[in-house]
Amino acid sequence: MRCLPAPRCAAALLAALLAGGCSSWRSDEAAILGFLSPHRITIQQGNVVTQEQLDRIKPGMNRLQVRDALGTPLLTDVFHADRWDYVFTLRLENRPIQRRSVVLLFDGDVLKSIEATPLPTEREFIDSIARSGRMVAAAELELSPDQLRALPVPSRLPPSVPSSGIPNPIPTTRTFPPLETP
Repeated sequence: MRCLPAPRCAAALLAALLAGGCSSWRSDEAAILGFLSPHRITIQQGNVVTQEQLDRIKPGMNRLQVRDALGTPLLTDVFHADRWDYVFTLRLENRPIQRRSVVLLFDGDVLKSIEATPLPTEREFIDSIARSGRMVAAAELELSPDQLRALPVPSRLPPSVPSSGIPNPIPTTRTFPPLETP
């Protein structure tokens, strides 16, 4: 029986221990030897609902209005047709798991009640997912009055738009290519 040299045996044993132990480590434990840790992918599931979105809905609204404000619910149940669940889970590498839920109860087509876990504002949510961990500059979503006044005034409406300002969805004249060549 032949024995491998000591450095090769030690290297093979160390590699086997490291490879065999990877599956048993929990994600919340310290990194291997203080500098090596397994990669954790970002996993997002569900609907992101912020406090601003939740503030837009009120009891008494119909289902279509709620869907316009919050989007399609993640969970709807045939057996509980009057309940919509908006559930959100986000797992980022080296950060705690974010879990939020919003439960809406309807009476027929009318929203009856809202139950929600504490929700972040849009600004807080953006900051929580920023890779650098620092605050990200918020984009301006509306023009200021000075910016609105600086916009050029349209010269005139295109011919397809009537004076009411609403485009005509059906053209008045249609041209079709001939079905057969003459």
